[in-house]
Amino acid sequence: MVKVSIIVPAYNVEKYIEKCIETLLNQTLQEIEIIIVNDGSTDNTREKIIPYVEKYPQKINFLEKPNGGLSDARNYAIPYAKGEYIGFIDSDDYVELNMFEEMYNKAKLENSDMVECDFIWEYPNKSIIDTGKIYQTKKQAILYARVVAWNKIIKKEIIENSNIRFPKGLRYEDVEFFYKILPQLNKISFVKIPMVHYIQRENSIANTQNKRVQEIFTIWDNVIHFYKEHEIYQEYKTELEYTYARYLLCSSLLRIVKIENKEIRKELENRTIENLYKNFPNWKNNKYLKTEKGLKNKYLKTVNKFTYKIYCKLFRFLNIN
Repeated sequence: MVKVSIIVPAYNVEKYIEKCIETLLNQTLQEIEIIIVNDGSTDNTREKIIPYVEKYPQKINFLEKPNGGLSDARNYAIPYAKGEYIGFIDSDDYVELNMFEEMYNKAKLENSDMVECDFIWEYPNKSIIDTGKIYQTKKQAILYARVVAWNKIIKKEIIENSNIRFPKGLRYEDVEFFYKILPQLNKISFVKIPMVHYIQRENSIANTQNKRVQEIFTIWDNVIHFYKEHEIYQEYKTELEYTYARYLLCSSLLRIVKIENKEIRKELENRTIENLYKNFPNWKNNKYLKTEKGLKNKYLKTVNKFTYKIYCKLFRFLNIN
C-alpha cells in the first residue's frame, strides 16, 4: 500500500532536481511513490530525471506534458496518485530524509486530514528556520496558517471528493488552494520540526516582480466567491477580512513597490487600496485588527486612504536604497 504520493512538478531545474529526487528516494518511509511531472522543460531537466526513473521504476512515476505552469503540473499528477495522502514538493527544494515518515505517523496517530511541518529558508549565505503557529480551528487557520503546499500532506480522498485544484495560469496558487481546501478539513496536525529546505533563487517566480503581482487580486476574488458560493462566507467573514487586508497591505504591497515600471506600479498601488475598501469597506473595525499584537498589526492600524499613499512612497524608497 502506498502511504504517501509525492508530486514534484519540474520545469527547467537541471541544477536542483537531482538533490530533490535523492532526498525523496532515500525517505525512511518506504511506502511512498514519487510522481515527477516534466512540465515541458527546455533545459536538461529531463535528462537529469531519466536515470532515476530507469533505476527506480517501482518508486518513480514519470509523467510528461507541455508546459502549463506549476498549478497545471500538480493538477495533472493528482489523478495518478495512489497514496493515502498526497504531498507536493517543488523540484528546486529538498527535504529531510524522515519527513514523510514523521508526517504520516502523525497523521495516523491523530487521524488527521492534513499534517503541516516547519521549514527552512535557504539563502546563499544563511538559513532561517520558519516555525509556524499551531492553530486549532479553521478560523485560526485562516489567520495563522502558512499557505504553502509543500510543507503539508493531505488525505487524497479529500482532494478527490472536493475536486479542489490549483488555479491554472495564476501566481500565488497555494493561497487559493489552501483556503478552498481548508473548510473540508476536520483535523489538522503538526510536526514541529523543520523538514523542507526552501531554496531562495533570485530569478525564481517568487522573487520576480512585475504586473503579474496583480494576480493576487484574482486569487482572493476566487476565494471569496468560493466561500459565498458554498454559503460559509458569513461564518468566516471576519477572518477573511483581516487576512485579506494583511495580504494586500503587507506582502503584496511590498512586491508591488519593487516593480520598476512606474505606471504599472502606481496602477497596482491604486488597485490595492480600492479593492480593499470595495470588498471590505469596514475592515478598520475588524476585531483582529484591534486585538492582534505585533509590528505588522500596529502598521495595519495606521493605514487609511491618506496614510496609504505615504507608505507606498516609503516602502518604495526603502526598497531602492
